[in-house]
Amino acid sequence: MDAILAAEHLTKRFGENPAVVNDVTFSVAPGCVFGFLGPNGAGKSTTIKMLTTLLRPTSGTIRVAGYDPTTHPGAVRRAFGIVFQDPSLDDDLTALENLEFHGILYGVPKETRRARIRELLALVDLTDRKASLVREFSGGMKRRLEIARGLLHHPQILFLDEPTLGLDPQARNHLWGHVKNLNRDEGVTVFFTTHYMEEADNMAERIAIIDRGRIIAEGSGQELKQKTAADSLEGAFLALTGNTLREETGGSMDQMRQARRIWGGGSRR
Repeated sequence: MDAILAAEHLTKRFGENPAVVNDVTFSVAPGCVFGFLGPNGAGKSTTIKMLTTLLRPTSGTIRVAGYDPTTHPGAVRRAFGIVFQDPSLDDDLTALENLEFHGILYGVPKETRRARIRELLALVDLTDRKASLVREFSGGMKRRLEIARGLLHHPQILFLDEPTLGLDPQARNHLWGHVKNLNRDEGVTVFFTTHYMEEADNMAERIAIIDRGRIIAEGSGQELKQKTAADSLEGAFLALTGNTLREETGGSMDQMRQARRIWGGGSRR
């Protein structure tokens, strides 16, 4: 079966600096839950930005649901939903209004949109809070609403960039339960990043580990543990990437503003 998501020899440089992503190749099968792991500054966020049309590669090729993000960005955006690492909901709108706004942006017909919103609010257990302002939601509730928003236009792929960052264990467990259900029931391909190795081991069917811009290992969690003679995925991860602390890195403000223009997030205060 053809890959639904594929990168070949993907490279990204900023000016004369060393490549942030350096000759990366991987593919994701339809319906797969794929974990993309790496230390801070390894190239994860830059790779996701290229996959989701926010950055143009310096070289290499990408296919998302059969389309090249550099030549068919609109088709690629319709093929995926995304939950950003940073919050992107409008706190001044209700849960229902956030979903309505997203559906209108994507041109989902009114009747289809309203039925889909009801379905998704039930999926993420927020039906009773649909009229509540998002500013009143807990972190876990906001993440669940962001997942519902990302699924509104029936995407084939859902990108989750550290979706459980800052959540307590109960909220994390609840959120991953929803992800498992949508993967099983709707066949959505899931591409996620996380620093919680237990999450990756429990959720991902396949894992790629990127470090210093290069893919250094790929396989199931069990295969990576066997390869490194480790008794946990965290042990395998440390064996492959080392114990040295890495500096925290993040996307530029310009890139975040671009993302919010594309997906309509952010408060209007």
